[in-house]
Amino acid sequence: MELSPDQTIFWQNGFVTINLTLVTTWGIMLFLIISAALLTQNLKTDIHISRWQCFLEMIVTGINGQIEEVGLKNPSAYIGFIGTLFLFIGVANIGIILPGYTPPTASLSTTTALAICVLLAVPFYGIGKSGFLGYLKSYLQPTWIMLPFNIISEVSRTLALAIRLFGNIMSGGMIIAILLSIAPFIFPVVMNALGLLTGTVQAYIFSILATVYIAAAIKNSNKKEPKKVKITT
Repeated sequence: MELSPDQTIFWQNGFVTINLTLVTTWGIMLFLIISAALLTQNLKTDIHISRWQCFLEMIVTGINGQIEEVGLKNPSAYIGFIGTLFLFIGVANIGIILPGYTPPTASLSTTTALAICVLLAVPFYGIGKSGFLGYLKSYLQPTWIMLPFNIISEVSRTLALAIRLFGNIMSGGMIIAILLSIAPFIFPVVMNALGLLTGTVQAYIFSILATVYIAAAIKNSNKKEPKKVKITT
């Protein structure tokens, strides 16, 4: 049994490899692009809208609401990144209900790439909100001694994001494969429903943690140093 889609290689030439992870990742990206183009063709502001537009508005409204609850007051500035993370991971994970499908999130390379995107997005939004120097000062809070610890925190939580998503998806796929091999006529329906639930939950957790990290970076970089009061006698 293959533990990762990286093990299925279609073509290789030196260090250039086209494997199942790469193929499914680009397939999901193409699916999302085509779906977005089709669903946004005939958007209406009228009271009578299509079911697809209603479904799309529910997703956008839900993501905006979650972003605001975390503490980001202008969700439209962040929904492009956070929403893309949620949709990509969600579609990649719930596709496990399809026969023979292996999600790209079961590969550590994919989850690491997603975590690196979050790692880069945090300073991007932090600098955009408070400027370069204002963001760098956040690493010196509450005192300059915390600089190495703050840097280690940034790197370690990035690794935690990647490993958490990879471990949950890979272990879930292994459990489903084992149960289906034991009782292929009993477990498929239950496992498919479980796969839908688990995939959606993991997409939500990853995107909400990314939102929390961005919100924390913006909040910390906006902190003003307390004014020194001179006491005279």
